[in-house]
Amino acid sequence: METFLQQLKALSSAEDFLHYFGVPFDQHVVNVSRLHILKRFFQYIRQENLLAQADEVGLFTQYREQLLKAYGDFVTSTPAQEKVFKVFQDVGGRQHVALDSLKSSLPRRALA
Repeated sequence: METFLQQLKALSSAEDFLHYFGVPFDQHVVNVSRLHILKRFFQYIRQENLLAQADEVGLFTQYREQLLKAYGDFVTSTPAQEKVFKVFQDVGGRQHVALDSLKSSLPRRALA
């Protein structure tokens, strides 16, 4: 019989996790935020130090609570507002590159 963590390793998509934990979901929310939901889920697991738990039934319950919480974050908010990924944390998701930096990255042309 597979352990809880072995079963988790077999899951790959947000839908897989939501189905496994019996979390009802709106497919539109998942389509827009699937990676954000999973990243937030694993952030919550680390914050709660759930990786070190041994009781599989308790672990399942606690993981399910964290997945519900992570999914709920994106039902009422957007990925840009939640800022789970670094690109959204940097200056509101915009990157600034100086023109001089772009010019210096171009190959030098020989003057004719």
